[in-house]
Amino acid sequence: MQFDRKDKNDATLLDLYTQLLYPRMVEEKMLILLRQGRIGKWFSGIGQEAIAVGSALAMKETEYILPMHRNLGVFTARDIPLKKLMAQWQGKISGFTKGRDRSFHFGTQEYKIIGMISHLGPQMAIADGIALADLIADKKQATLVFTGEGATSEGDFHEAINVASVWNLPVIFLIENNGYGLSTPINEQFKCKDLVDRAAGYGIEGVQIDGNNILEVYDTLSDLAEKMRKDPKPVLVECLTFRMRGHEEASGTKYVPQELFDLWAQKDPVKCFEEYLLEQRILTPESIAEIKADFKAGIEQEVEAAFLEEEPVADTATEMQDMYAPHPYQPVEPNQQSAEIRYIDAITDALKIGMQKHNNLVLMGQDIAEYGGAFKITDGFVDLFGKARVRNTPICESAIVGAGLGLSINGYKAVVEMQFADFVTCGFNQIVNNLAKTHYRWGEKADVVVRMPTGAGTGAGPFHSQSNEAWFTKTPGLKIVYPAFPFDAKGLLLSAIEDPNPVLFFEHKYLYRSLSGQVPIGEYTLEIGKANLIKEGEQLSIITYGLGVHWALSYLDEHPEINATLLDLRSLQPWDKEAVAAAVKKTGRVLILHEDTLSSGFGAELSAWIAEHCFEQLDAPVMRCASSDTAIPMSKVLEESFLAKSRLKESIDKLMAY
Repeated sequence: MQFDRKDKNDATLLDLYTQLLYPRMVEEKMLILLRQGRIGKWFSGIGQEAIAVGSALAMKETEYILPMHRNLGVFTARDIPLKKLMAQWQGKISGFTKGRDRSFHFGTQEYKIIGMISHLGPQMAIADGIALADLIADKKQATLVFTGEGATSEGDFHEAINVASVWNLPVIFLIENNGYGLSTPINEQFKCKDLVDRAAGYGIEGVQIDGNNILEVYDTLSDLAEKMRKDPKPVLVECLTFRMRGHEEASGTKYVPQELFDLWAQKDPVKCFEEYLLEQRILTPESIAEIKADFKAGIEQEVEAAFLEEEPVADTATEMQDMYAPHPYQPVEPNQQSAEIRYIDAITDALKIGMQKHNNLVLMGQDIAEYGGAFKITDGFVDLFGKARVRNTPICESAIVGAGLGLSINGYKAVVEMQFADFVTCGFNQIVNNLAKTHYRWGEKADVVVRMPTGAGTGAGPFHSQSNEAWFTKTPGLKIVYPAFPFDAKGLLLSAIEDPNPVLFFEHKYLYRSLSGQVPIGEYTLEIGKANLIKEGEQLSIITYGLGVHWALSYLDEHPEINATLLDLRSLQPWDKEAVAAAVKKTGRVLILHEDTLSSGFGAELSAWIAEHCFEQLDAPVMRCASSDTAIPMSKVLEESFLAKSRLKESIDKLMAY
């Protein structure tokens, strides 16, 4: 291995050595503890330390790094105390996640490190969002994100690099190519000769380096980061290295030929750099022994202190509370002046007010800029707020939701438009595993609203008409809003923008231009989680939301002989249990109506809750009126038969006759 010190003085080289040695010695201690049964799992980065250490030291302290399992050197190079790291690994209450997540699955704003989740790819889109915030704020900073060669096969890898390329984001995408994805060798993972060749496909620079050469890593990353700060553009860096231990210790290494171990042992990053410094007379055997003795004593002390840290105490109320970032509701009362506007215009108005109020709010979505979006909701916004904050996106829902989280982490707010709610499947992982869990895991907000044009009634067929709210109502950490009127749509969307938690905001497409109502001029908010009691009656209670509210109103208008209570939930997570209980008590007969399919729709949760908590107030079984358990057909005749509306009369008659 050839080292080029360039203009580095002896002190700099010595610092690089100690930074490289320390995580190796920590790892060696972890392997001893593992054999002793004092820890349960370890993902070893032995043999790859030069990548983590060299790249981390190349970044400014104010710049974010998004590492992976085997990047202990990133954390130690950022001077995180070992005691704190050990507490995290052991699930202690003093760890970064308070025992809620494992190993390096955490973030810390103090040290500007954002950890990964087990799905490997999603952190790359988060890096995009972090870099986008820096770009908009003209901070002249770079962002560094790690991935392995295995994750380069994931869609998240390609989406994130494409977005960074199109938007000229200052992101260093660093691939640690260690030859194996768990046990699968690279010849079974990709066909191209080198992963760095993929950079050309995205029109960005690609650099391949020796990942075991600490000076080559440090110098290359330093140069790239400095260049990127002045001229923001992404770059793909492939670091060639080797994993000297198993994927994790339990998996072993029997699938790796011995000759590979022999070859890469000669390229050990610590040993090779140590030998170089001995040749340069910067180190001596005595100084090496002294450094190692000091490190060993310090590691022993920090590790044992961490073992003495308190274990978490299970408290269900605390755990549930911490799923969400604190957000005491501060009402903004509506103006006395109002205007008759359409449902769609109420949403436009809310977005406009949000953009005017928050200069750190960014809108992202397909065709939302000059074109104004598929439904023209953001028409004219580019002229008002500029393309930096009203951003057309490539067709890559996962990357854009992830970028929204990255914006939030770096001090911005994001509203992401799904062109149709159906397309959210392509961003599902980012929503349910990143947005929903981030605050619970390490106390960081996810200030992202995902707008979801939803629902049937327009003959749009199976892929543009689904009511998919139930996919998300069971996911703790998300808030789900589903307004039925223009007044509610505006007030609730403004509340969603204010809320630092992830909100999925369902907007029924059928109502966009078919429904109008009086809406106050200017800003006002409505509390998320509070239902709207539309009618009070004695015979039965209809509990519904979205288009179901209008089906119920229409039916009751056509049947004045029915004296019913009508409750519009407006929010499905959290939902108004007090209002539901009062509606049950009022009539003793409950019909739950929704557009979604019957089986496992949100009505099933309502029904179960009512049966469990309001049983004594019931005079009849809780009944559900929902759409058929089929995909949504395109034909108007078939669609009308599919929808719950076609069974509303039958359901009410059955309930009244019980």
